[in-house]
Amino acid sequence: MKNYNDLLKAIMTRGADRKGRNGWTKALFAQQLRFKMSDGFPAVTTKKLAFRTMAAELLCFINGAQDNKEFNRLGCHIWDDNANADFWKPKAKFEGDLGRIYGVQWRAWTKYKNANMGDQYGSEISNTFFEKESFDQLKNVIERIKKDPNDRRLIITAWNPGELSEMALPPCHMMFQFFCANGKISLHMIQRSCDMFLGVPFNIASYALLLHMVAQITGNEADEVIITFNDAHIYHAHFDAVKEQLSRKPFPLPKLYLNPDIKSLEDLDTSKIKNPAEISDICKLKNYQHHPAIEAKMIV
Repeated sequence: MKNYNDLLKAIMTRGADRKGRNGWTKALFAQQLRFKMSDGFPAVTTKKLAFRTMAAELLCFINGAQDNKEFNRLGCHIWDDNANADFWKPKAKFEGDLGRIYGVQWRAWTKYKNANMGDQYGSEISNTFFEKESFDQLKNVIERIKKDPNDRRLIITAWNPGELSEMALPPCHMMFQFFCANGKISLHMIQRSCDMFLGVPFNIASYALLLHMVAQITGNEADEVIITFNDAHIYHAHFDAVKEQLSRKPFPLPKLYLNPDIKSLEDLDTSKIKNPAEISDICKLKNYQHHPAIEAKMIV
């Protein structure tokens, strides 16, 4: 994770001070980091990564969850502030509703079908009736990896412009693409807004875990996670925490245990998980050495 620490240093040294919707940040634009899975699982070691919380959130995304109570049931409270945000509560359709966030887009993207013409849109669309359909991007991509690993369209996007107003938080990690070669699979994710201290360590670990899951399901070896951080920022309120983190010497990276019985998306069904501790039966870190956690407030 030296490259992550180096990026923190670069932002602190060369970043531009900018005032955003929720406070002052220091930021750089379009920075990229690469993580080889053969080097170990990319869990930050200069502070503690809440791995099980991260895994719970990812499992909820994979299952298309939009109810914060489901995240909470698995021990994840990352979305609590967003679920209770003043701007969102009047829009929520039920208590805990997060709207059409990441997992909903991954598993139930809204597709419109012409009721009379199938998928062929006519030129007179203003007077034509369209039916809504649900499109499962994640399942579709997994099936296509198995069928044609050289496909250049192995892309999943959460950035749905027509539904941004229906989300408690517009997606920060917007889209990702898989690349297969010689029995190995890699993932490139593009993130529009990057809270480098609090959020990004979760994002790195989450997409590394997702890569391992998809690799196992499709019969490939997880190779590399690449992330492009567009607005890569550190909140001024986190400066002291970042300085504390950068003063620490990193430990060797841990290894990932992923249950070998996971062969399909159905094997990741969260309805089968009775309590948060059971997430460790699906995945956990081995030999994870880390410095103590560093407290910092999430800026919503």
